[in-house]
Amino acid sequence: MSDTTAELLVRGAELVATCDAQRREIAGGWVSVSGGVVSAVGEPGDPPPAAQRTIDASGCVVTPGLVNTHHHMYQNLTRAYAPALGGGLFEWLTTLYPLWARLDEQGAYLSAWVGLAELALGGCTTSTDHLYVHPHGGGDLIAAEIAAATELGMRFHPTRGSMSLGQSAGGLPPDEVCQPPDEILAESERLVATHHDRSPTAMVRIALAPCSPFSVGTELMTATAELAERLDVRLHTHLAEDPGEDGFCIEMFGMRPVDYFEQCGWGSDRSWIAHGVQPNPAEIVRLGQWGTGVAHCPSSNLILGTGLAPVRELRAAGVQVGLGVDGSASADSASMWTEARNALLVGRLRDGLRHSSPERGLDSGRPASQPETAAELSESRYFTARDALEIATRGGAGCLGRSGEIGELSVGACGDLVVWQLDGPAFAGALSDPIEAWLRCGPLGARDTIVAGRLVVSDGRLVHPALDERLAAHRRTAAAMQRV
Repeated sequence: MSDTTAELLVRGAELVATCDAQRREIAGGWVSVSGGVVSAVGEPGDPPPAAQRTIDASGCVVTPGLVNTHHHMYQNLTRAYAPALGGGLFEWLTTLYPLWARLDEQGAYLSAWVGLAELALGGCTTSTDHLYVHPHGGGDLIAAEIAAATELGMRFHPTRGSMSLGQSAGGLPPDEVCQPPDEILAESERLVATHHDRSPTAMVRIALAPCSPFSVGTELMTATAELAERLDVRLHTHLAEDPGEDGFCIEMFGMRPVDYFEQCGWGSDRSWIAHGVQPNPAEIVRLGQWGTGVAHCPSSNLILGTGLAPVRELRAAGVQVGLGVDGSASADSASMWTEARNALLVGRLRDGLRHSSPERGLDSGRPASQPETAAELSESRYFTARDALEIATRGGAGCLGRSGEIGELSVGACGDLVVWQLDGPAFAGALSDPIEAWLRCGPLGARDTIVAGRLVVSDGRLVHPALDERLAAHRRTAAAMQRV
């Protein structure tokens, strides 16, 4: 072990789940951080380095920081907005678009500040944000969000979202929140030049993110893919979220959403999509061949009734599957722990439906629970807490093009980690498997959330002192947006 003094040492953990390439789990392990990156990961018998600050993780599980791959933070200004809750996705959107047209820099800053604080309390250390509403005269909303992330010390991947297909052109959003393609592209290039950091320890990176097939024209989708290629940045959009999207794309473009995605130049490993609930088996294979990532948003999918995403099939096809909390106005919560648990529950539900299918037993002459071949045996494994942790960490890093940089505890990776306390009545009797206990028991928030070796959450509380002040300002802004 190194003789130099580390800046931070987390030691004595019940278990360190590294999520590294070997998926090492170290009982009694420790992690040191220096210069913002992991400097060592040790076994209990390895002497740890001296450290400027030591955190005792006794009775705790230590994981990499969770990576949120899809969010709309401005939507926490209209959380659980009653008039929008009675219908499906399209009704929800058309009800809320007029309220979101009131967004400005102050609203973007406060919603990002509160949203990132909420994420940190749930163990998230890196978050994207898909801000696609840019009202006329609203100001530099992305810069306002970046200011909030910088204040809190969170690693942040804002995406320059956009809408160009307003109601007058057959789209869903009102015209006042749409922009012409030339303006969107120029602003996208400016933001990349101003804020995008290409270093392995980057705290801010920009991606380009036209909203969806039903709010963006083909011209902008294609031009954005070309711009991202030229600037070497990532691409993000909603795709295959709702069954209604199929009909819309067939009527509007003469093809299914995934075909349209490919035609516009998005079928590549530069892209990751939100939701991916509705691709058919052949489309899943194509996504895997392209290397396109998918942000799995189980809570939002359940609340909006869009379906159960085929996570097992996507991963088997080679798709990088990450986890996303989605917008606070649909999921109404921004806890990555909650998303990981719901991913576990939804995954097990899909597996249970698959295993209980009568066709397997009838075709084979064997009970559905009795696989015969090695391939069948592999398919018979149910979704586990480790699968959920994997997509919340390594999978998210893959979606963001940051494999090896975030989402794992290995030497040289960013010093982002979370200490989870497994005690109290909720964990009584959970003695045999700390990872399964971490997600099956609870509910749970992070005890300590560490980004680049610095505490953002300590002992379950946000370190930044201005939380109450920001919440009060946020409430005033939300009331004004909702005209309450």
